[in-house]
Amino acid sequence: MFKNRVFPIIIVIVLVLISCGNKTNGDSVKNNESLNQVKDDNSSKLNDNIVVGANRTDLYLPLLKGKRIGIVANQTSVMTILERRAIDSSTMGSTSVMYHLVDYLHNYDNINVTKVFAPEHGFRGKADAGEVVKDGIDTKTGIPIISLYGKNKKPSAEQLENLDLVVFDIQDVGARFYTYISSLHYVMEACAEANIPMLILDRPNPNGHYIDGPILESEHKSFVGMHPIPVVHGMTIGEYAKMINGEGWLKKGITCDITVIEMQNYNHNKTYGLPIKPSPNLPNDTSINLYPSLCFFEGTNVNAGRGTSKQFQIYGSPYLDKTVYNFKYIPSPNEGTKYPKHDGVLCYGEDLSAHEKMNTLDLNYLIRAYKNSIDKSVFFNDFFVKLAGTKELQSQIESGMSQKEIKDTWVKGLDAFKKIRAKYLVYD
Repeated sequence: MFKNRVFPIIIVIVLVLISCGNKTNGDSVKNNESLNQVKDDNSSKLNDNIVVGANRTDLYLPLLKGKRIGIVANQTSVMTILERRAIDSSTMGSTSVMYHLVDYLHNYDNINVTKVFAPEHGFRGKADAGEVVKDGIDTKTGIPIISLYGKNKKPSAEQLENLDLVVFDIQDVGARFYTYISSLHYVMEACAEANIPMLILDRPNPNGHYIDGPILESEHKSFVGMHPIPVVHGMTIGEYAKMINGEGWLKKGITCDITVIEMQNYNHNKTYGLPIKPSPNLPNDTSINLYPSLCFFEGTNVNAGRGTSKQFQIYGSPYLDKTVYNFKYIPSPNEGTKYPKHDGVLCYGEDLSAHEKMNTLDLNYLIRAYKNSIDKSVFFNDFFVKLAGTKELQSQIESGMSQKEIKDTWVKGLDAFKKIRAKYLVYD
């Protein structure tokens, strides 16, 4: 971009200071399956691209200086920094380089990253859904990793000891049963009890363009649904944290001292393609978009694509009528699914991988599968009610109600939720 031009030395100095600050010995992310050096940032700014909270270092780095910090992070906790880099042997240019947040802050002068808290799937995002994530040491930085999945879902007072601040930077997908918002709740609660402030680096909600689903009933509260919200809530992590505080959902109504680093150029209707898969079984934007609808199959005897390369883009079961479904596949163990449902067994179902972007939660796949199940008595399992957040949905499907009839019963609850949600929105 700057080839064959000569700049005054003062401009070069300013650019270097802005892009690097006091950063030392920082290596960009390399040789990772999802983290590649990205293109020059200037053209993306002209296209009004979203600037995530982690990229707004001018707003939050001053808040971290001289502090002992813990970071709640996983493989999605990345940032792009505009840096001066060599274009060829004789020319310097400006390019955006991707770093993991922990790596970047670990190598930053006067910021002391003392521990990392890892949610479901682990710090580097390799664990199966539901697999216990163990404590350990990050091999790259030497920083202790504390698991927030398994028995220890909430940081203990001992684990938060000697911290001045906790940073939360996780990419969510906007579904109630996706457990990162449950981890957010527990971290906020622990920090509130320990009187430790939290800094939340906000990221887009790829399903933030709609709100849908039944409202969770308190008697069905679990780690896959902790709050009285619909399946698809239409909020970012930062907005959701404000709601947790504002609605008094933490224990005994306590509140957490939070600072949200907001995004630039984001609104809830803007399409955002995730640069890194948020968990092993959400490999692309299509799977993320279909996830709120197809995840209900996790509470049935139907496989939702786990054990294939089209997770949450296909579904099938050996117990579905093969005269109705002409698509078939055989699940087998792969990364993220060591023990897939119906491992090695031929499944009949449907391929939705070419589906257009959805703007609603679609129950028709679930209704059709139940209708065409060979043995309806074993179609649902106990996990279904936890996912739905209510016993009513299973009863409605079993009674033969249509999608429209079922959704009509959600209207009152959704209207009430939307009024509450409006109080905490940061973006249009």
